[in-house]
Amino acid sequence: MNCEMCGADDAEYKTIIEGTELTVCSKCSKHGKVLHKPQMIIRKKEFARFKKEEKPEIIEKIISEYGTKIRKARTKKKMTQEEFAQKLSIKESLLNKIENSALKPSIPLAQKLEKVLKIRLIEEIEETKLKIKKSETEAVTVGDLIDFE
Repeated sequence: MNCEMCGADDAEYKTIIEGTELTVCSKCSKHGKVLHKPQMIIRKKEFARFKKEEKPEIIEKIISEYGTKIRKARTKKKMTQEEFAQKLSIKESLLNKIENSALKPSIPLAQKLEKVLKIRLIEEIEETKLKIKKSETEAVTVGDLIDFE
């Protein structure tokens, strides 16, 4: 597209110059207020140098049967909910909701429960963030960044 001021071939800036919206080149865009800058297209070969090495991320997740596991471990230690809640420095109602699986404990509270009861409540899951697939076109597309299953 040609610049509407000087006629150059690289007009990619939408700019307001003296009250008129024009499509101009980078040199002429300095004479007004730029509304829209050109988008940078990254080619696959160029994208490779931007891509960081993939490291799997470890995510901590509470197991699904946490409530019954906590209750069994607590009763095995012959403690009431009230005694156990005082030991953990939490409210008895909170402990009751956790044991009934109505409320998932936070990771720090789950770690505290694991330590006191000597049970496992947290499982670690490895997750990789970005998988790039090959595409027919030269430009990187959204489809290249998504791993369809």
